[in-house]
Amino acid sequence: MEGKKLNCLRLALLVLALGLILAGVLNGGLRDVLAKAANICTECIGLG
Repeated sequence: MEGKKLNCLRLALLVLALGLILAGVLNGGLRDVLAKAANICTECIGLG
């Protein structure tokens, strides 16, 4: 019984995490993170 509860909790957390990731991608967060990462990389190697 204990293992079944743990598996249900893990599944619920996985579904919640995937839902939040999807919400962030649909909200435009992926584009923002990519733009910031590109800016940081170009500044570190001296191109920016």
